[in-house]
Amino acid sequence: MKNAILIAGPTASGKSAFALDLAERKGGVIVNTDSMQGYSVLDVLTARPGAADLARAPHFLYGHVHPATAYSTGAWLRDVMKLIDDGTLSARADGTPSARPVIFVGGTGLYFRALAEGISEIPDIPQRIRDRWRYELKEQGAVKLHSLLLREDSAAAMTLKPTDSQRIVRALEVLDASGRSILEWQAQRGWPLIDRESARFFVIEPDRAALVGRIEARFDRMLDMGALDEVKRLVALNLNPDLPAMKAIGVRELQAAMAGKVGFPEAIELAKIATRQYAKRQATWFRNQLGPEWQRLRPGDDLETTIRQLVSITT
Repeated sequence: MKNAILIAGPTASGKSAFALDLAERKGGVIVNTDSMQGYSVLDVLTARPGAADLARAPHFLYGHVHPATAYSTGAWLRDVMKLIDDGTLSARADGTPSARPVIFVGGTGLYFRALAEGISEIPDIPQRIRDRWRYELKEQGAVKLHSLLLREDSAAAMTLKPTDSQRIVRALEVLDASGRSILEWQAQRGWPLIDRESARFFVIEPDRAALVGRIEARFDRMLDMGALDEVKRLVALNLNPDLPAMKAIGVRELQAAMAGKVGFPEAIELAKIATRQYAKRQATWFRNQLGPEWQRLRPGDDLETTIRQLVSITT
């Protein structure tokens, strides 16, 4: 895919507005590059584009995954490949060919890395195997599972801390499902889906104090827009609490308040704190993991000029 535009940034940084403004002016399409915005039910809590935004430009891969699914980077990449293969990202509404720009926007660094660098083709893990190792983690703990991994796949175990529960479970389930070490799969890199030479890379680096203010104001708006009702609908599905959708920021905090474990003011404050911490982790990842091809958009930068340049370049 040529002339792709990648826009990364921490939550509440304004990246979606930037992408939408560009897409509307250029007749482009937007592809979700955020792991949580792919889930259904959580429209408000994941800050998915609303009806007004959807009317301004085509959006893809938003809210298309049921919360009962453990959606992965590999699954997202395959969904992007389907959009490319079936012509969705390279055709007008009437089906005729088009060079409209494709804009990838979101906050999940691994999605951007997979898009630009490719990803190892680790096979899908059957749900029964996922359930087994999550049960074992709950029963035995990370340290014991690390010892087990050390016996079964010492090379993989040596790359992990004994307390790194999620990666330990991942290594065990891959070994269980495929009979091969996760290191072997990771060594088989795939091909990038975008042409890096013609792509443009942007990462928004907002002022920290201003970002905190936006995070807090946005969560208050989420509550006004029905975030609590969303959590009620999600809880009513009786899903495994270890599923990614159940870990969306605000779910556990509001669920605890509904159960009477904490007061609602405390739950709201905890959710805001969790969001600030998440944004800090995102910013750190983008700062350390994204290469020099990524243009840093910082406070004081003229985004309007940047948009005009992009519109001109991709014409």
